[in-house]
Amino acid sequence: MKNLILYLIFSVLFLQTTYGQTVTVLEEDSHAPIPGITLYNLKKSKIRVTDLKGKASLSHFSNNEIIIFQDLLYEQQKLTKAEITKNNYVVYLTPRVEGLEQIVISASKFEQQKRDIPQTIVSLDAKDIALANPQTSADLLEHTGNIYIQKSQLGGGSPMIRGFSTNRLLLTVDGVRMNNAIFRGGNLQNVISIDPFAIRNTEVTLGAGSVVYGSDAIGGVMSFYTKKPQLSYKDNLFLTANALVRYASANEEKTGHFDINLGYRKWAFFTSASYTSFDDLRMGSHGPKDYLRSEYIVRKNDEDVIVTNPNPLVQTPTGYNQINLLQKARYEPTDNLNIDFGLYYSTTSDYARYDRLIRYSGDNLRSAEWNYGPQQWFMANFQLTKLSSRSNLYDKIQTTLAFQNFKESREDRNYQSAVREIRSESVDALSFNLDLEKDLNNETSIFYGVEYLHNKVGSDGHEKNIETNQIAPNVTRYPDGSTWQSIAAYASLKHKPNTKFVFQSGLRYNQVIAKADFTANNVFLNLPFSKADINTGALTGTAGITWSPIEIMQWKLNASTAFRAPNIDDIGKVFDSEPGAVVVPNKSLEAEYAYGGELGLALNFKNKIILDIATYYTFLDNALIRRDYELNGESEIIYDGELSTIQAIQNASKAWIYGLELGLEVNFSEQLKLLSQYNVIGGTEDNNGVEEPVRHVAPNFGRTHITWKHNKFLLDAFVVYNNELSFNQLAASESSKDYIYALNTDGNPFAPAWHTLNFRTQYQYNDKLSFTASLENITDQRYRPYSSGISAAGRNLILALRYTL
Repeated sequence: MKNLILYLIFSVLFLQTTYGQTVTVLEEDSHAPIPGITLYNLKKSKIRVTDLKGKASLSHFSNNEIIIFQDLLYEQQKLTKAEITKNNYVVYLTPRVEGLEQIVISASKFEQQKRDIPQTIVSLDAKDIALANPQTSADLLEHTGNIYIQKSQLGGGSPMIRGFSTNRLLLTVDGVRMNNAIFRGGNLQNVISIDPFAIRNTEVTLGAGSVVYGSDAIGGVMSFYTKKPQLSYKDNLFLTANALVRYASANEEKTGHFDINLGYRKWAFFTSASYTSFDDLRMGSHGPKDYLRSEYIVRKNDEDVIVTNPNPLVQTPTGYNQINLLQKARYEPTDNLNIDFGLYYSTTSDYARYDRLIRYSGDNLRSAEWNYGPQQWFMANFQLTKLSSRSNLYDKIQTTLAFQNFKESREDRNYQSAVREIRSESVDALSFNLDLEKDLNNETSIFYGVEYLHNKVGSDGHEKNIETNQIAPNVTRYPDGSTWQSIAAYASLKHKPNTKFVFQSGLRYNQVIAKADFTANNVFLNLPFSKADINTGALTGTAGITWSPIEIMQWKLNASTAFRAPNIDDIGKVFDSEPGAVVVPNKSLEAEYAYGGELGLALNFKNKIILDIATYYTFLDNALIRRDYELNGESEIIYDGELSTIQAIQNASKAWIYGLELGLEVNFSEQLKLLSQYNVIGGTEDNNGVEEPVRHVAPNFGRTHITWKHNKFLLDAFVVYNNELSFNQLAASESSKDYIYALNTDGNPFAPAWHTLNFRTQYQYNDKLSFTASLENITDQRYRPYSSGISAAGRNLILALRYTL
């Protein structure tokens, strides 16, 4: 009997030691389990992640070893295994207050505290995205309050950040650069290829990011991080799944989404699929009559006919549909080695470019058709991450190899013309990145790496007679077979001698090589050259400090240089930039440079009142801009059957851009909160000695939210507002597009001020079922965001139901 009792005691102790070393991580206030919390030791040689129930095994950690609990949304905890044992293997984490303590990745490609970074970075996590309930990732960016979104059609969304947009902003997905050789200076909608349902978090660096990201990162870097496969830390399968359906009334949106996670000990898989269908968008009832769609063109009995729109509030045609697919796999053979692989695919249907369909030529509409073909994006991404406590070269190394394929096309036909112009493009983009992090001592860390990019452009152009079906070759948009390459190395240093002061600086050298052959297009253009070769280098740098003289105050000061090298779109594009104008190639281009500075102040009064102020100034030199041009001594050519003024991209301008950003957070209680963001932007550019407004400087804009959270309910009442841009404040390239603007009393185009009142709620019925409802633009305002060719949604009811398995 004595032996039996001893055996039972030993067995219980053994089971406790073997199976009882599982920690449960809970939120301090709600005691809800927190999945996805990273646990690691000081050397980062042992890593665990909590599962959906907030649990993780501690068997690999020794008894007196310090274990760090870390996540973007919670305050960091440091506990020994012995301390965790005394607390019955339960650890409570405190949610972070939005602001200084947040962890971000995009600043150096490795985790850093937000308070250590001298630049302004805004971010949205999965909870923010679920509440915002955006139709596209462009709409998601707008919810940051710092980014202005332009749309030429419903299937669009071109971000503007601090007076810059399109190919002067960088877009990344899971650390892979999405910008390619045909990213243009005109409005871009590539961001809608990213599925908002698959995003784990988004970080936007406001201002230059060329040291880490290279060419194009002049105005900002938009970094999207998709959801990761979750491993199981037990022998059984870890299975989770989500399903969502959504409806929006303004464009009859019907969306379905599904994702599933299969987790094993060393392998995990994540699958996501989304389908969205949009009908024509209805604008608001109260606003400028200039935006109404009074008539449109249909094809009847093989003839173009202008018909009256039965409902001028409906913007016909604007509807389209989209599919997004994501498959990721994760392999973790050891605690310090992760291998991730992802396949990404997105495609749209054909969709109308609405701003081209509302142009008039005389008394009649100009275009009978103007459609974008399917916008397709495919990426295969392989990433290897290794932690080491022994290497003299790195503590963390990350290798990323990716292949992307982009496809887009354009089809247009003039009213009562039988000829349809068809142009299609594709880009194969290969990228390799090697990024390393090394702590030199307790105060100093370095981040460094190398990058190689290779793009190859395919372009086809032809015209089709829709009556005879005859097809004839035509000038292509880009020189077919052209290539663009970039080779770069960078290094940055972070020095933190104490908790009050941080210094960061960095340098990057970039060499860009572009080649284009215009022989095929010269049949139509008769250019004075047949080839273009660009081989240019750029050295950029940054230096900044953060200083917290007292607990409630932090100063940030940063100076940086950035550049954008000419790409194939700059040197080789042929297209009709505006009515009566055509852009032609120019081989004599150099990189444009930006020199900027930023000063920021953050005041945090015991997390009750948080105030953020940032002011910035950027000088853009040698700017690549579209200007009038001559070919063979001629200033006009016939293009697509129309006499057009010749233009080309040229290093022909300078620009000065400045602004002020104000952010306020007031926590009246744990349940009631006020959030507000306001942006003041200004800028001028030189046009042959005459100062003019900068095209992508948005009007002053902002948004204010009052949120209340209680038990299972979250309520959010908010207003979005936008100042006027008068006729004199419009850039020349904008005022020439009077068909997209309202007209003032003198008949000149301008962008009126507008505001919307909005309300949304989220109800968490239980751990599995949640419901989100929004009523946007409650007063049914008719408005059109600056530079947009389509009016925004009128009163819009959005309903979404999510179920988690």
